[in-house]
Amino acid sequence: MRNLKRALAALFVLVLAALVLFFVLENQQAVSLVMFGWSAPAVPVAVLVLVALVVGLVIGPLLGIFTLMRGRQKARVPVR
Repeated sequence: MRNLKRALAALFVLVLAALVLFFVLENQQAVSLVMFGWSAPAVPVAVLVLVALVVGLVIGPLLGIFTLMRGRQKARVPVR
């Protein structure tokens, strides 16, 4: 059973890597991002999308931890 789980996990990782590679290869058009008057150098669309994904994957858990810690602090404060 453990070997089956490992094989399925490995298969999932391989499929995910293939999808990311396919996405990157299909989105090679260079674009320049302009925000608040600042213009970034032209980079492929795939780079911008993958950077946004990674930033979201980092910020999401951090916000969850912050919310959890804040909830625990409120639970410790005695109600008068």
